[in-house]
Amino acid sequence: MSTTTQRASERITAEVTSWDGIEAGPGKRGEFGFRLGRREIGHLHGDHAAHFFFGRERWEELAAQGRIVEHPVFPGRHGPAARRIEDEADVEDVIALMRINYEDTKARGAR
Repeated sequence: MSTTTQRASERITAEVTSWDGIEAGPGKRGEFGFRLGRREIGHLHGDHAAHFFFGRERWEELAAQGRIVEHPVFPGRHGPAARRIEDEADVEDVIALMRINYEDTKARGAR
């Protein structure tokens, strides 16, 4: 019996695209994004980084927990966020962060 290991991006994509209403695909800057309606809930840069945009309060909560850092393109802004993907725990947390954004977006009626 052979076991194949999925890459981080494959695992994240398989989970996030299983959620109701999520559309996924490549973006204009080499990223692979996930959208609910017109709102992006996050995107991946290969298997190594995930980027998000959270509301200010949510951003501050997640940053205080050490789960996200400032987005490298927007230093000093609370909203754009980044998360490195280095191991299995990071993959799980990226999925959890996407889920937070998914639920927040649904609650705002983004459809």
